[in-house]
Amino acid sequence: MQYVYYGNYAMYYEVARVESLRQLGLTYKELEAMGIIMPVLENHSEFLFPAVYDELLRIVVTIPEKPGVRIRFHYEIFNEKGQLIHRGRTLLAFVNQKTGKPCRPPEAFQNVLSPYF
Repeated sequence: MQYVYYGNYAMYYEVARVESLRQLGLTYKELEAMGIIMPVLENHSEFLFPAVYDELLRIVVTIPEKPGVRIRFHYEIFNEKGQLIHRGRTLLAFVNQKTGKPCRPPEAFQNVLSPYF
């Protein structure tokens, strides 16, 4: 169809989220090693303009508020011309791998985010 398939946006969010954490200095793999997983609770998309096949996209990720047991990510996707074409947000929970119960983010995670709040 020449346009990006709508289902790909969830994958874009995932990649952008993981890479943003890496840029902050903490990888998702390190979180898992601490016994924490982060399942997605909500996934919302707002399609403003279509992304075109084989177009380079820039994704800006923000965390609008200091996380507790849950963490919200906001996404803005821009096309090659710099036009905002998509907005999205996800809500994830911090979950203890052993117990399967929600928990607070580990101290290392809070430390890398604290300068931004």
